[in-house]
Parts: sequence; structure tokens; C-alpha cells
Amino acid sequence: MVFAGEFGRTVFGQGNIARDNYGRDHHPRCFSGWLAGGGIKSGIHYGKTDDFSYNVVEDPVNVRDLHATMLHLLGADHRRLTFPFQGLDQRLTGVEKSRVIREIIS
Repeated sequence: MVFAGEFGRTVFGQGNIARDNYGRDHHPRCFSGWLAGGGIKSGIHYGKTDDFSYNVVEDPVNVRDLHATMLHLLGADHRRLTFPFQGLDQRLTGVEKSRVIREIIS
């Protein structure tokens, strides 16, 4: 089971905080996810932000790493799973370096 978003939320309010306006801004540096079952270690947390939840300070994970890990747990090698698009072979995890997060696998 996977529950995650592609971005986080800032820990502070934006603008004037009122009863009908208390939103928080998008935060692209940090996001949270929850994984269970399917070969994931139970009862752990991975990664850490600073005291203000503004920057990652330990064990960063980006979305393509999460995707590579999920594909690995499904038995697929994310480096070999490609599809043709506009004359080039593309990967679901992108062309940037991505990795399987082995530290969370049981």
C-alpha cells in the first residue's frame, strides 16, 4: 500500500490567517509518504527534515526513487522498463539517476 504526494506543504500559513483563509503553500523540497506491506520494513521512518520541515537533511528521496523502489518490489527493473516516445527510449523513472531505496525493503 502506498500513500504519497508529489509535494509537501509548508508548516507555516501564507498571507493573513483568518477563519476562512488558513491555507499553506506548496512545498517542493519535502514530501511525506506512507508505505506498507509488499516487502516494506514495518515500523520505520526514512529521511529527515530540518527543525522547520523546510529542507531535507538526511536520506533524501525523490519521486523517481520512490517509483524505482515500487517497480523493484513488483519485480521490474526500472532501468530496463522502457517505452518508445518521439524516437527515444524513455523510462518511467526518467533519465536522471534514480535508485531503489534498499534501506526500507525487508
